[in-house]
Amino acid sequence: MLTPEQIGHLRHFDNLSRQRPNDWSLMQGKGIGQDDFGGYRFQLAYMAYALALTHAHRLPAAPGVFKGTFERLIEKMLSPEVWMYWRDTSRGGAVFNAHLVDQLKEEWDPVVRDNIMYSAYVQSMALLYHYLFDDDRYTQPGALTFAHWSFFWGGAERRFVYDENSLNEHIYWQMVENGYVGVACEPNCIFQICNQPAILGFRLHDLIHGGTRASEVTRAYEQAWQQFGRLDANGHYNMMLLQDGRTVVPNAQRMPWVDAWCGTLINMWNRDFVRAHYPRQVSELLQPGEAGALSVHVNERPETPGPRVVADSCDFGWVAAWASEMGDADTLSGLFTHADRYMAPSWRDGGLYYPRNDAELNGAGHRTIMEPLTGNVLLGYARLNVPDGLWRLYNKPWSRARFHEPALVDIDVDIDVYEATYDAKAGRLRFAIRRRADHNANGRVVVRNLGAASRWSVDGGDAVVANEHGTSSIGRGVQVSRDGADFVLHAPAGAELRTLVVEP
Repeated sequence: MLTPEQIGHLRHFDNLSRQRPNDWSLMQGKGIGQDDFGGYRFQLAYMAYALALTHAHRLPAAPGVFKGTFERLIEKMLSPEVWMYWRDTSRGGAVFNAHLVDQLKEEWDPVVRDNIMYSAYVQSMALLYHYLFDDDRYTQPGALTFAHWSFFWGGAERRFVYDENSLNEHIYWQMVENGYVGVACEPNCIFQICNQPAILGFRLHDLIHGGTRASEVTRAYEQAWQQFGRLDANGHYNMMLLQDGRTVVPNAQRMPWVDAWCGTLINMWNRDFVRAHYPRQVSELLQPGEAGALSVHVNERPETPGPRVVADSCDFGWVAAWASEMGDADTLSGLFTHADRYMAPSWRDGGLYYPRNDAELNGAGHRTIMEPLTGNVLLGYARLNVPDGLWRLYNKPWSRARFHEPALVDIDVDIDVYEATYDAKAGRLRFAIRRRADHNANGRVVVRNLGAASRWSVDGGDAVVANEHGTSSIGRGVQVSRDGADFVLHAPAGAELRTLVVEP
């Protein structure tokens, strides 16, 4: 059973996905121009990842909870507001690629070269959607198209046409051409972190279409990095490789986000390595607080030429996500104790989030800084994940048979789903729902693949309110019907129902 807090995070993801085009309310961070680690692309991608983990591990028989939200997140991911930063970033001229500025031209296509910090998330989101919902819409020609035209500037329309397969193929060959060491984010900067989503995408493509590219890439990737070392001299994950000089940039400042983000993602295919180093690494990042609370050390950003960099690091959120993947319940509990005590958990339209706060510490010295990626997404991700959630998604594939099993496939926006599992051996679909009173929808739930089910019952927690024989007097307002092969349930306002469908 999901907790009210977990339901709240799912609602917040859905609420953000439903905002009008180019409405980024609650999502704007401190950074300018989507350059930094709190950008819209990361918020959208990790909302999708959190939905995938929740569907796979907590509500496997409720695709209807997730599918529409997933579609809206992908649609937003293709918005020019998300990827237009690349037009400028592609030219170089920054700290690690200033010497390339005369060699690079402005590039509008956001996935054609480098920019793995965007392209891999589009790739993996589309493939997650296909894998989880058995829906191939993003394989259709032009399904992943990046387009922009302005009446006021820019000249002719820029239009770059891809789909799930062509984008996956393009990223794979970029990886091969770079000797499997990875694809750059900014020109010349190959981050370990941002190549992991591409690996997830390769694995999903193998599961959907067949092939062994994921194992090929991880084997060659591991070999390519042996000459540089996965970890720096202090035992923390190396941050990135400068492509032209083959020079490693270590995590010299021991920035929490580097270890935590790397560890969270690499665990999916290199679990033994990650777990071997996790206890020592995380212990150096944590700061004990009062009454069971745990926080994350506040780190100054590294010195760079020019003005001070203003950006979101999301250290606290990434350490929470890492602890959830490691199954470190004590650390996760301590972090949430701190977050719920000092970081102002808030409810908006039924959704739970932690609002942006730019103040590093409060008057008592407790960490209070909250970036939109952490507050909108990563703390929800950590609450919804299960131990080894990404590892299980990567290594324990679903049987194709599950798409023919009974499931909740269409769910109105005013329905919260707390439980949804199908026991194939017993032939039972079990789910728990509650209809919200703050939404004016129809309280409708559609269950598919029931076959000729002859026995079913709906109970309100302490008594049956409806079954195949009709509706009881205490179940006034509950409506159950068959619509062809579908089982349609309408829940009355405020109802909390547990439904058990038994096939003959």
